[in-house]
Amino acid sequence: MTLKLGISSCLLGQRVRYDGNHKRDGYITETLARYFEFVPVCPEVAVGLGVPRPPIRLVGSAARPRAVGVDDPTLDVTEALTAYGGRQAQMLAELSGYIFKSKSPSCGLERVKVYVRGATAPRTGTGIYAAAFRAARPLLPLEEEGRLNDSALRDNFLERVLAYGRWQRLQAEGVTAARLVEFHTAHKLALMAHGPARYAALGRIVARADRRRAKTVAERYIEAFMQMLAHPATRRMHANVLLHVAGYLKRELDAGDRGELREAIESYRTSAMPLLVPITLLRHHFRRHPNPWIGRQVYLYPDAAEMALRYGV
Repeated sequence: MTLKLGISSCLLGQRVRYDGNHKRDGYITETLARYFEFVPVCPEVAVGLGVPRPPIRLVGSAARPRAVGVDDPTLDVTEALTAYGGRQAQMLAELSGYIFKSKSPSCGLERVKVYVRGATAPRTGTGIYAAAFRAARPLLPLEEEGRLNDSALRDNFLERVLAYGRWQRLQAEGVTAARLVEFHTAHKLALMAHGPARYAALGRIVARADRRRAKTVAERYIEAFMQMLAHPATRRMHANVLLHVAGYLKRELDAGDRGELREAIESYRTSAMPLLVPITLLRHHFRRHPNPWIGRQVYLYPDAAEMALRYGV
């Protein structure tokens, strides 16, 4: 199942910007394109502004800006962009994530300039279309293309997208109490890397699931699940999870192998090596000493796309 990502059309090289140009992003078009199906959207073109077109900007308050023409302030597309964002959020229900164009008065998620009357410098806010879309789809993983250049932010976004895709597959199969427990169990180690206290809270939600309340509990669960993943994991928390996993091998490994494993985990914690190294070493040992519960953990055994995108293999 190929996951779908919404994306600002200009990032794919489509010449839809106000000046007739594009903002093609190499990482998106050359790497992500191998693993995702893109659904391109240019809200400014969609609401009838055309290409080329008079540029727009945000004015008013940062909390509730309006999108008006730079040269002609009587050109106001605030309501049109807001309505289009709400419609697209409903129509594109199959999306597993969305990448927006940064700094855009329609698509920017944050730090978009808002020109306030009387202010000595612009304030910052959110693009009109992006704000409406996010309000209608609060659980959907959203990101700007510029932030994908930061490895930690990129990894967090991809983790959320791929996890949300697994949730969508669960929904397609039909949510039951048993499947909800199975989903939660498979993500235990991944969730622990985002905070053991939050993981325990999710466990209490799952415990309330039964035959009659499975769907209601599932709605509460996925909201808390996605909120938890939105808090980026740290090297320290990853190292704690890796040590926890290594504990399952303490009787199977000799002193030399245990020492090598601890050294790899510590080297990762201190930034001396990537996460892939201790994970690969753990997978090597579990091939020799299989553990059924460990074998179901997406943290150690994600699908091929996730291994390639997050770990480069």
